[in-house]
Amino acid sequence: MFALFENLRVFENRYEELNLKLYDPATAAQRDLYASLMKEHKELEPIVETYRAYCRCQEDLAGARELLEEGQRELREMAQQEIREKGEELSRLEEELKLLLLPKDPNDEKNVIVEIRGGAGGEEAALFAYTLYRMYTMYAEKKGWKTEIVGLNETELGGFKEVSFLIDGEGAYSRLKYESGVHRVQRVPETEAQGRIHTSTATVAVLPEAEEVDVDIDPKDLQIDTFRSSGAGGQHINKTSSAIRVTHLPTGMVVECQDERSQYKNKEKALKVLRARLLDQERKKASDQVAQERRSQVGTGDRSERIRTYNFPQGRVTDHRIGLTLYKLDEIVGGALDEIIDSLAAADRAAQLEASQG
Repeated sequence: MFALFENLRVFENRYEELNLKLYDPATAAQRDLYASLMKEHKELEPIVETYRAYCRCQEDLAGARELLEEGQRELREMAQQEIREKGEELSRLEEELKLLLLPKDPNDEKNVIVEIRGGAGGEEAALFAYTLYRMYTMYAEKKGWKTEIVGLNETELGGFKEVSFLIDGEGAYSRLKYESGVHRVQRVPETEAQGRIHTSTATVAVLPEAEEVDVDIDPKDLQIDTFRSSGAGGQHINKTSSAIRVTHLPTGMVVECQDERSQYKNKEKALKVLRARLLDQERKKASDQVAQERRSQVGTGDRSERIRTYNFPQGRVTDHRIGLTLYKLDEIVGGALDEIIDSLAAADRAAQLEASQG
């Protein structure tokens, strides 16, 4: 831990330096600088607090050992007990520090764009895609995050062939990045007269929202078409061509947006989705080049991977990546996702820790 201590002292010194700067009126007068320093301070705080607790624990342990050597019998018994307790606490704090020092995903604090598409199963898959959309929007509501539909293709029965929506909230990507993949549902469809259980799927893609500085798009590479937006079965047809279709010619990516009645707003939303997809494509190229990194991930991006099954007759949800089964289906599809996400995040951190030590 000696080399670790050296790094941690650097963090502690920087943390104290930030405290001084943040109390300086000259810093407070510069909004962007103040926000940047506050962000760094917030990131360092748990590391420094845990490090200080570790140092205090070490001092207490050293004091207990001295008492054991020099004290009377009664004091030696107390010292032995304290040595056991402080030794356990020291081990716990050491593990906590190791986790805190793992490299963080630079996208964790970003907003996300979620894309859900009905897969195998026809109309039932589209209805399941709507169930997933509702689950994520209700989860966002519980977190105090804002949601906004970007694009939507509905079916006659109220299902979603596909839907794209933005979730705006602090740390949204850090929580939802584990949701990318194939979700499977087992239930009796409302349209099934025989009462047989059907299996259907929907794919979920969670993309960190990309800023213009993250992805450079040449306007010459874009083909932009306008058309009249419509809902399922031709409902809500606009008299003006406000819907936008953006085609990125080099990659062939196509994004449509018809949620707004303004061409400008639809174009702005479509470009948000396009930037996120292009950034996601670059990230996947980079991660595919690092086999060890891929092995240490807990399924945070492979959309061909079946990650979770929702079994309605048994009220069961199973996440296949970590073998977690919960008999809380109604709560989970109602937006209570934290227990699953916390378990996935813990497994991901454990895998990263193992990889870093190997």
